[in-house]
Amino acid sequence: MSFSVDKALRKAQSHLKAGELVAAEELFRQVLFKFPKNQRAIQGYQKLQAGITSNGSLNTGPRQEDIDELTSLYNLGRFEEVLSKVKPLIGLFPKAILLFTLQGASNAALQKFDTAIDNYKHAINIKPDYVEAYFNMGIALQNKGDLDAAIDSYKQALKIKPDYADAYYNMGVAMHDKGDRDAAIDSYKQALKIKPDYAEAYCNMGVALQEKSDLDAAIDSYKQVLKIKPDYAEAYCNMGAALKDKGDVEAAIDSYNQAINFEPEYQLARTQKMHQQASICDWTGIQEDRGYISELGISTQDIDPFAILSLEDAPRRHRLRSELYAKNNFKQKPIPLPSRPKTKPSRLRIGYFSVDFHEHPVAYLIAQMLEQHDRGRFEIHAYSLGPEKNDKMRHKIVSAVDIFNDVRTMNDRDIALLARQDNIDIAIDLIGYTATSRPSIFAYRAAPIQINYLGYPSTMGAEFIDYIIGDQNLIPDSFEEYYSEKVIILPNSYQPNDNTRMISGHSMTKFEMGLPESGFVFCCFNNNFKISTSEFDIWMRLLLKVEGSVLWLLKSNNLAEKNLQLEAEKRGVSSDRLIFAEKIPQSEHLARHRMADLFIDTFNYNAHTTASDALWAGLPVVTKLGQGFAARVAGSLLTAIDLTELITETEPEYEALILDLATNPQRLDAIKQKLAANRVSKPLFNTELFTKHLEDGYQQAYQRYFDGLEPDAIAVYD
Repeated sequence: MSFSVDKALRKAQSHLKAGELVAAEELFRQVLFKFPKNQRAIQGYQKLQAGITSNGSLNTGPRQEDIDELTSLYNLGRFEEVLSKVKPLIGLFPKAILLFTLQGASNAALQKFDTAIDNYKHAINIKPDYVEAYFNMGIALQNKGDLDAAIDSYKQALKIKPDYADAYYNMGVAMHDKGDRDAAIDSYKQALKIKPDYAEAYCNMGVALQEKSDLDAAIDSYKQVLKIKPDYAEAYCNMGAALKDKGDVEAAIDSYNQAINFEPEYQLARTQKMHQQASICDWTGIQEDRGYISELGISTQDIDPFAILSLEDAPRRHRLRSELYAKNNFKQKPIPLPSRPKTKPSRLRIGYFSVDFHEHPVAYLIAQMLEQHDRGRFEIHAYSLGPEKNDKMRHKIVSAVDIFNDVRTMNDRDIALLARQDNIDIAIDLIGYTATSRPSIFAYRAAPIQINYLGYPSTMGAEFIDYIIGDQNLIPDSFEEYYSEKVIILPNSYQPNDNTRMISGHSMTKFEMGLPESGFVFCCFNNNFKISTSEFDIWMRLLLKVEGSVLWLLKSNNLAEKNLQLEAEKRGVSSDRLIFAEKIPQSEHLARHRMADLFIDTFNYNAHTTASDALWAGLPVVTKLGQGFAARVAGSLLTAIDLTELITETEPEYEALILDLATNPQRLDAIKQKLAANRVSKPLFNTELFTKHLEDGYQQAYQRYFDGLEPDAIAVYD
C-alpha cells in the first residue's frame, strides 16, 4: 500500500486540533521514520511534544517513554531497532545528548566503530564536559585498534572526572595492548587508589607484572583479586600461568582446576591445564578432558594455540584456533606503510625478531645462517626481545649481524616504529605464539613484508603475517589451505643448521651417562610434553621385545620422571630401564648422542632441533609423518639428508621399522654409514646453500611487493 505524506500530515493536524494526541503522534512518527528531514512533520511533532504548554515553549528532549523504550531495546540486544527509532528523534531533538549516546552504543555493539565515534563526537560538541561520551568513545577507539586515540579519550574523561576509576582501568588495558606494561601498571594502580576493591584492575595488573617476569608480585596481585572475588575464574587461570613460570607445575595445575571448577566452560584454563599435565606426563589427567580437545579455541573463546599443538594433529583446527586468537587479541591500528620505493634497494634490510638470541635451540639453528647472509645484497638487523644473557651464543649472534638492537624494555609500538626508522624491508618473527611472544609488534606492521619463521610450527592465522617458510615435504600443495600465510617453499628443508657446531671430543662413558655397558639404547631427547600414550605404548612393547634394551629420555622435571616410571611399570617394564639425561653443555650433549643406537620420534609434535642434533651427531632418527607442521618436521629433515627409509606413515609401520633396526645390526649399521656420508654431502647441513635459497625466497617476496602485487605462494628452486 502506498504512503501519502500529505494525507498523513493533514490527518495528524486534524487529530492534534481535536486533542487526539496519541493518534497524531503515531502519524508524525510514521512520516519521520520514512522521511527524517520532513520539516512539517518535525514541526508538528515538536508542537505535540510541547503539549501546548502555558508559556508556548517547546521541549528540548524526547519523552521519557521514548528513552525507556530505546533503553529496553538496547538491553535486549536489538541494536538495529534502536538505530531505526533513534534517528527521527534526533531530527526532532538535535541537542539531546542521550540520544547520541544510545546511537553510539548501538553502532559500537554492531562493530560500526567509526559511526559510533562520530555519534559520541556529536554529543561532546553539544556538551564539551560530557565525561561518559569521552569514556565510550575511548572504548570504541580501543575496539577499532586506535589505541593512542583511545588513551587520549580516556585522559579527556579524567580531566573532567579525576576519580573515574573505570577510565584509569580502560586506559591501563589500552596501554597494555600497546605493549607499554609499565604505563599499564601505573594506570591500574591509579584505579585501585580510587576503588580499592577493583578486582579486574588487580587481575590485569597481575598479567602485566607477569609479563615483566615479576612473578611474585603477579601472584600477590591475583591473591588480592581472590580476596575480593573468591570465585574469579580468570584470576585462578592467570595465577596458574604465573606458578607455571615459577616452575611449580603441580600448584599451577591446581590453580587451573580451580578456574574450571568455578567456570566449567573456561577453555583457556582447560587447555593450559592439559598442557601442564603433558609436561609432567600425567596422561590420566589428560584423558579425563580428551573429549574437549576438538572443541577448544575454535568458536568464540580463544586459547593459546601453542599449548594444544602436542595434544592433537589437526591442522585445520590449528588454523581456526590461530585465527580466533589473532582476531581477539591483536586489534592494534597498523602504522601506515610508506609508499613503495620507486627504485629497488640494492640491499634488502632484513629484521630478525626473537627472545632467544642466547643459548637456545633457535639460536643454535640460525647462528651460522646469519653469518652466511650475503652482505652485498642484505643488511641484517636483530631485535632482541628477551633477557640479556652474557653467553657465547649471544656474542656469536651479535657478531653475526650488522646491527643488534636490545629492545626488551621498549613497548611493542615503539619497537615497530624503530624497525620503520631502520627501513626494514622484511621482518621475520622467530617466535610466533610460543612463550614470551610479542605478535603486537607485527600487528603494528614493523615492515612491509612480515614472515612467520622457525620458532612457531604452525600458522599464526593473522592478517598481518604475509608468509610462512616451509618446504614441499613440510607443507605439500594440498596442505596450504591449513595456513593463513602464503608459503615460501624452499627446495630441501625449511630448517637452517649450523655446520660449524662443535661436537665435544671429551671422552664419555656409558657409566657416566647412567647407561648400561651393553644392550640397545633407544633415545628420545624431545621435551616431555610431546610424549603421549601412543608413542609410549609402542616404546614399552619394544623394550619388552628387545632384551636388555633401555629408553634414554631427557630429564625435565621430577614429576615427569616419576610418572613415566609408573607408566612403564603399568606396562610390565621395570622402571630402571628408563634412563634420564641431565642437562649438559651443547657440545657435550651432541657428543653423548653417540652412546645411543637409535632416536625414536614423537608423533603430534616431532623432534625439531632435537632431530637435527641427532642427525648431526650421527644418530639415525625414525619418525612417523603426520598432517600438521609440527608433525612433519622430522620427515622434512630426513628427506633433506636422503634418509626417507626412516620415515613411516602409520603407527604399525613405525613400530615394525624400529624393531627391525633394533634386532638387525647389519641394517642399522648400513643406515649409520649412509648417514655419516650424507651428513657432509646432502643439503640438510649445507648452511651456505640453505642461506642462498632463503635469500632467494626473500628476494621473490620483495619483488612481488615492489611490483605492487599481493603476497602469493613462492617456490625456490635449486
